[in-house]
Amino acid sequence: MSWQKEVDELNRRLEMAKAMGGAENIARHHARGKLTARERVDGLADPGSFDEFMGLVGQGTYNGPELAAFTPKPTVEGMIRLDGRKAVVVAGDFTVRGGSGGMSGGLGRESRASERALEWRLPFIRLQDGAGGSVRTFEEAGRTYLPDGNSYTQYEVQLLSKVPVASAVLGSVAGIPAVVACLGHFNVMVKDISQIFPGGPPVVKAALGIDITKEELGGDQIHTRISGCIDNLAETEADAFAQIRRFLSYMPLSVDEMPPRGPVTDDPERADEALLSLMPRNPRQAHNARKLIEHVVDKDSFFEIAPLYGRARITGLARIDGYPVALMANNPRFNGGSTDVAEGNKVMRLISLADTFHLPLISLCDEPGFMVGPNSERMGIERAGARLLTSVCSSRMPWLTVVVGRAFGVAGQCHHRPSGMYRRYAWPSASWGSMHISGGVSAAYRREIEAAPDPAAKKAEIEARLQAIASPFRTAEATGQDIIDPRHTRRKMVDFVHDAQRVLATQVGVPWIPYMP
Repeated sequence: MSWQKEVDELNRRLEMAKAMGGAENIARHHARGKLTARERVDGLADPGSFDEFMGLVGQGTYNGPELAAFTPKPTVEGMIRLDGRKAVVVAGDFTVRGGSGGMSGGLGRESRASERALEWRLPFIRLQDGAGGSVRTFEEAGRTYLPDGNSYTQYEVQLLSKVPVASAVLGSVAGIPAVVACLGHFNVMVKDISQIFPGGPPVVKAALGIDITKEELGGDQIHTRISGCIDNLAETEADAFAQIRRFLSYMPLSVDEMPPRGPVTDDPERADEALLSLMPRNPRQAHNARKLIEHVVDKDSFFEIAPLYGRARITGLARIDGYPVALMANNPRFNGGSTDVAEGNKVMRLISLADTFHLPLISLCDEPGFMVGPNSERMGIERAGARLLTSVCSSRMPWLTVVVGRAFGVAGQCHHRPSGMYRRYAWPSASWGSMHISGGVSAAYRREIEAAPDPAAKKAEIEARLQAIASPFRTAEATGQDIIDPRHTRRKMVDFVHDAQRVLATQVGVPWIPYMP
């Protein structure tokens, strides 16, 4: 006896689910310049690799025993491959109920996508478009409910210390999905079509009496530049998918594995002559930190994270002789490269990412110190500094610092770790101390300067006296600090990263300090 009738029914139901919210809703969605959930999954995944699960979940309308109509759940989820490696994906379907919830399972419910990523130890990707809860569900259920979403968001939190997690915000995302968008190691939003907020303009109007647009409330100009809630901005949805693929290419499938070594396409002995003159002799001129990065990492391998937020610090991922690394550099072309609260947040996330997924950390230091001034005080620079110090001292991945310019004060101290596999080199252009000589003289020699017949001349005399002993070679005489030819920087990095692999191999597994988003 054949079961062809039942197989035909299965295929009919699957086709009904693929219709999503219907032709009219799909057309309206396309008119907004957006892809559907299924088009997004196809755009992200290796061709033909999507293996859907829970595809039959939804609400059916029956004519007797026969299914007459079907509304699928407002998500599409399953396994995909990215460059041949498996991952779990869940995509919000805005064409069904605006992507809002309300179709939760009951007794016998199959595992959610986040649970499967956790148990399978696979990267987890969210393609988000839609709200969280809706008051419409109150009427459908005939009651309200106590918020208990942590019964499932607990898995989203656990994922952070187990597998790489990436989110793409591809529409207006509100409520718990807006918060969940930040429960990841990398997130991206798309210019002009993406916003996140706990409550949208109608909620703001009801609560505060303020009329505001979605873009003004939670658009990319807010979250990629000011709040830092979103790392990167994509020009198109395809660009967002490409960024997620690239981010994950540096990551292991889980904390139980080492990151994959990429192709070796660059000379490990490359010694770019431009490095010898990259640092200006005039301290008032700023070097190009992005050019510096290009000269020392594998060509075209640097992937910047959060380029528009905390711009005095550049952070990202790169490869050194094919091996993935986390990399940060002071950017003296923005606020002199000073570390403010935003820059501190970026650095802590990068340190945590490197520690969680077994990446060596490389710091290109030109640190003038923590940002000073009344605005910095209002932002709580001291507590931010304390958190950064804690993050540095608690980390354990191999860490290499190259002091190319300044290293002053407590912020300079945050480029050093006193334990574990740590190495520091300096260029001849380096300068350091508890504070800058020019600013420190005014404080330490105030009475002497004020008592002098010519205070300005006296101040200049003292500064010249101190500058004469500020050579990094004087420090090397006393401490053994290694000073290198700038052209040898890449060679030193390659050697360090190769040695780091043995140490990193001893650190695989769940990190001893949970990842904090």
